[in-house]
Amino acid sequence: MAGGPLVPADRPPPEPRPGEVRVRVHACGVCRTDLHLAEGDLAPRRRDVTPGHEVVGVVDALGPGTSLVRPGDRVGIAWLRSTCGVCRFCRRGDENLCVAPRFTGWDDDGGFAEYACVREDFAYRLPQGFDDEHVAPLLCSGIIGYRALRRARLPVRGTLGIYGFGASAHLAAQIALHEGATVHVLTRSADARRLALELGCASAGDAYDDPPEPLDAAVLFAPAGELVPLALRALDRGGTLSIAGIHLSAIPALDYGRELFEERTVTSTTANTRADGHELLALATRIPLRVTTVPYPFDAADRALTDLANDRVSGAAVLMMR
Repeated sequence: MAGGPLVPADRPPPEPRPGEVRVRVHACGVCRTDLHLAEGDLAPRRRDVTPGHEVVGVVDALGPGTSLVRPGDRVGIAWLRSTCGVCRFCRRGDENLCVAPRFTGWDDDGGFAEYACVREDFAYRLPQGFDDEHVAPLLCSGIIGYRALRRARLPVRGTLGIYGFGASAHLAAQIALHEGATVHVLTRSADARRLALELGCASAGDAYDDPPEPLDAAVLFAPAGELVPLALRALDRGGTLSIAGIHLSAIPALDYGRELFEERTVTSTTANTRADGHELLALATRIPLRVTTVPYPFDAADRALTDLANDRVSGAAVLMMR
């Protein structure tokens, strides 16, 4: 990423289409998916697309046919920005598996800009207990961490292992702790290990260490496929490993007897449903979640991505537009 992967551009404010609203952006989280796009691990779906999918701002224009929000409403725009609504997955409530989804900052322009548009039925009303900087990471890091945690099938008061401890992980850990779990964190970042202990996790070791006890469940947030066998071996009988990221490096060959036998399960996490988002935002207020952020000015987006790539961000990086 020498020289920076982003190219500044002057563009007119977008006009909302039917059913859409335009949002004047106040803040936008910098997600690891933005980094994967910048580094070429994920190919952009559209040339010169504007990244950023943890968008917070105020509605300032309405497209034809809108009725759910009004100018001046504070809303958020997340990764999943539209679905077809008619495929077999949408009809059964699994819209995250839609066969024709669109994603913010991948298919359509995102929040590394002064304005962004979104379908009004995919705009999230945001809890008042969080300011713009601290609510932005909830819109992807929070939602995806929440879904990944649920897919890990952590039993009540169970033991959870978390591999990698960035924006998503530090939020998912707090949810698990709130629900009575014992949480062990394994991550290469010394700053992240310190944060994990501050938040109440029982232990914090290196990503390649063994946890101090067998795990009922684990979530892999680090995009490192070589950690999959280690995490599976750390599971107790019947445990589940949930992989949270959209990108993962190659997974080494698994040894069935050591890593999958005794009903160990490995599963992935694909996007989120709007129900996940609403549940997470409500839960964030009840706990309440402590969102650790590192703010950057709008013109320092490249620096934020570079810091993220080099593990220099403890918690979540957020671009502040004003």
